[in-house]
Amino acid sequence: MNKAPGNSAGSARLSLRDELAVDRTLLANERTLLAYLRSGVALSIAGVTIVHFAEQDWFHWFGVASIPAGIIALVTGAFRYRKMRAHIRLIQTEAADRSDETSAS
Repeated sequence: MNKAPGNSAGSARLSLRDELAVDRTLLANERTLLAYLRSGVALSIAGVTIVHFAEQDWFHWFGVASIPAGIIALVTGAFRYRKMRAHIRLIQTEAADRSDETSAS
């Protein structure tokens, strides 16, 4: 049997490779949240700027529509981040529980 650090043959706990994959997933989730926040803030700021400087009605309404679109992007990003974080924590908890059960046996 191969006892390499990344090999988890017959083991219920997460291998090093799996633990690093979970860490990468956490970081990717945070990057995604930051992208949503950046997009939401940019849309909102663009909307306020357009409303302030718009001289034509259609352009003014485009700016007015950009403000709630930015807020929706912010809320969507926060919701998706929390949902994914809860799912990742569930996986980590289940893996820790399995690890405890196998070490107690």
